[in-house]
Amino acid sequence: MTTGIVFDIRRYAIHDGPGIRTTVFLKGCALACAWCHNPESQATGFEAVLRDARCIRCGACVEACSHGAVTWTDAGPVTDRARCTACGDCAAVCYADARERVGREMTAEAVLAEVARDEPFYGRSGGGMTLSGGEPLLQPEFAAALLRGAKARGLHTALDTCGHAPWAALDRLRGDVDLFLYDVKLLDDARHRRFTGVPNARILANLRALSEAGHAIVLRVPVIPGVNDDDANLEALAALATALPHLAGVDLLPYHHIGADKYARLDRAYPLPDAVPPPAERMAAIARLLAERGVRVGSGAGR
Repeated sequence: MTTGIVFDIRRYAIHDGPGIRTTVFLKGCALACAWCHNPESQATGFEAVLRDARCIRCGACVEACSHGAVTWTDAGPVTDRARCTACGDCAAVCYADARERVGREMTAEAVLAEVARDEPFYGRSGGGMTLSGGEPLLQPEFAAALLRGAKARGLHTALDTCGHAPWAALDRLRGDVDLFLYDVKLLDDARHRRFTGVPNARILANLRALSEAGHAIVLRVPVIPGVNDDDANLEALAALATALPHLAGVDLLPYHHIGADKYARLDRAYPLPDAVPPPAERMAAIARLLAERGVRVGSGAGR
């Protein structure tokens, strides 16, 4: 049986494709976007998360840790990340749910069984299953098995991807994808490298190949003030969008800093401490700019 690592399954999702959906989040991502609101999705393996405000200082985690990663201090338990193996033993005995092991290994059949629980809602709303992450293409065999299984059950499928993967990974599963939710961050390669850690040539090449092959695509564009909301990037985005055949539309996703607390739980510094969400007026202005250049904004298919 094909297995993979899932870090969340969200039922009744209404922003990850048409209708009511179940979104399956796969762990691992090749990008490290400075604005990422799911930092726990980036690493491919399991991770230990600590919500310090919930800790009741009972010491159960210290006794449970066989690796010597959790020790007792005057301030309570302290975790040495270098020694932590994310085995989950401390989370299993944490009465206050302050500790959590992020990620669980599941078979494709087990995931699909959870997805099938809401199958009546899919038919009535035009919904289905969405694969997200992280980046699902980092687990290509698992992603392919999930999409194939969903299609065999007659479900609508969507793949939320940044497109940074070999074409072979996309090619093997694209026939089982009804809608691509394709993330576009920055069009300038140097800036893309700076804010995501990777170049964008492969991402754009895969996007064009999917579009030329006739696939339905919604571009999902995060709007981060001071990063990609300048006129040069927006004009480049408009040029890209209008050149893509079969594009269903562009969804603009305003930046938020909900993920900041998640970085603290992982003992990591938040990359954009001074960033603020864009005001509604700025989002409306960006939408107008794109619409004036012939881009369909807010298709409703991706949100």
